[in-house]
Amino acid sequence: MTDKLNSGSGNEALRIGVYVCHCGTNIAKTVDVAKVAEMSQSIPGVVISRHYKFMCSDPGQELIQKDIREHKLNRIVVAACSPLMHENTFRKAVEVAGMNRYLFEMANIREQVSWVTIDQKLATTKAAALVRAAVARVKYQEPLEMRRVPITRRALVIGAGISGIESALQMADAGYEVILVEREASIGGHMSRFDKTFPTLDCAACILTPKMVSVGRHPNIRLITYAEIEQVDGYVGNFKVKIKKKARYVDPSICNSCGSCYEACPSVPYPLHRRMMLGDRMFREGRLLDVQDKWSMGPKHDLTSLTGAQPMPENVETTAEEVLEGVEP
Repeated sequence: MTDKLNSGSGNEALRIGVYVCHCGTNIAKTVDVAKVAEMSQSIPGVVISRHYKFMCSDPGQELIQKDIREHKLNRIVVAACSPLMHENTFRKAVEVAGMNRYLFEMANIREQVSWVTIDQKLATTKAAALVRAAVARVKYQEPLEMRRVPITRRALVIGAGISGIESALQMADAGYEVILVEREASIGGHMSRFDKTFPTLDCAACILTPKMVSVGRHPNIRLITYAEIEQVDGYVGNFKVKIKKKARYVDPSICNSCGSCYEACPSVPYPLHRRMMLGDRMFREGRLLDVQDKWSMGPKHDLTSLTGAQPMPENVETTAEEVLEGVEP
């Protein structure tokens, strides 16, 4: 492997610093941190390798910054706790020293090694392996620059069960425009079928129904039912989503929910599966059944072609919160 990969300053040789944290006794009690630091010194590209009691402390950060300036380091690896806790701490530290923050890599030898390993020899071997892996990775990292881009301040929530309804209401109450999409004809999800909720045995309908009404009346929520997500394009903050509305066989712009059509409908409803019988012909979920036995399920013809009803595509621009978890560059 070449040690002249992109170092962030042209094509100069890589100069990597490795720092192993004791984390008090959290790591040092199980891992031989001095030995890990010594083993790391022999990795190609590593210029300096140290161990320190608390790398996240101010003296620990200053030690890294001093070495970056004195040894002209262009990559840093810290073996310590979870990146969730201190990755941003060390990124800011190397940035203060004049190095791009994304030329830093962190190896977790606390949660992934010392806290889950009893044998010190095995723990030390595994910690050294994680450091070698972090060094191998950091060699390929390139400098990145953060930038601001405009985003569409609109959220899409997929699924109008109790979780989707609550998410939509929270964001709508915060002032965001929300588009709530549900694949069924009615919202409520599984909770709408329950009588009581566990473990308090509260009335499910008493909890759900007011929220369903609030969703329908909220000025910041646009409810699209009996529809499915067909395509998602774009990027974090500016997604473009294509929604396909299923054929309803009724014009929603004219319908006032009087219920007269339901009373006059020639269909015969059955539990769980909606079917419509016209003479000897039986339709189930938009398809004509090939009836040898009138209760059998054999799709043959699409009801859409008989009624002229067609799925209605709809394009929506939305933000990322409910569609895709963002990742840090």
